[in-house]
Amino acid sequence: MNLKLENKTALITGSTKGIGFAIARVLAAEGANVIVNGRSKDSADEAARKIGSNARGIAADVSTAAGCASLVVQAGAVDILVNNAGIFEPKAFAEIPDADWERFYQVNVMSGVRLTRAFFPGMLERNWGRVVFISSESGVQIPEEMIHYGMTKAAEIALVNGLARLTKGTGVTVNAVLPGPTASEGVTDFVNTLATDAKQSAEDFEKAFFRSVRPTSLLQRFATVDEVADTVAFLSSPLASATNGAAVRVDGGVVRTT
Repeated sequence: MNLKLENKTALITGSTKGIGFAIARVLAAEGANVIVNGRSKDSADEAARKIGSNARGIAADVSTAAGCASLVVQAGAVDILVNNAGIFEPKAFAEIPDADWERFYQVNVMSGVRLTRAFFPGMLERNWGRVVFISSESGVQIPEEMIHYGMTKAAEIALVNGLARLTKGTGVTVNAVLPGPTASEGVTDFVNTLATDAKQSAEDFEKAFFRSVRPTSLLQRFATVDEVADTVAFLSSPLASATNGAAVRVDGGVVRTT
């Protein structure tokens, strides 16, 4: 399918690996000019090199106001903003200090707030644009093992709800994508560590995970990053013009509501 993304400029935060890299790769393959973002110049440039000639890397730490401001200046006009940068960490609620709550909020929520605030007016002025927040099914079903993470993902869904209302009657849309458990590098490394600690193979650990931790999953496996990226690419395209203010689930059926 031709997603009609030629000559569109797309910025994907946290895109040197994982879901973000997969999104950048598929958008570039569809003809968009892609800006890959990471905290280091080497990682951003290397990821852009892997994608191809219509990708460039920009180093900026979007967990800070200064980093976001630097990224805005370096990026220039953007047609598609994918707020993908995020962190997660299982931790018991009673053991989560204030500093962790603040860190998660700055990375997962405020990065998207700051960048959307910067690029949104230009999209409205040009009467076309796409803003996509990579939220999570954890924003709907808050996981007891990482409540601070779930809180930030719920906040992203709330942001989408409000921002979409500011686009009324325009060609700009704001949506959230809610992946379920996904085999990104970070998750795979984490799972492999837990599997090793439990003296299990990664395959056996995955089966046990879906039996006990995500038993409602219909997929009964980790989604691939490409499965998530393809949905994001569609929402980023002119073909998705009637989808606005939505929380689009790519969760493998984990969330039981329709």
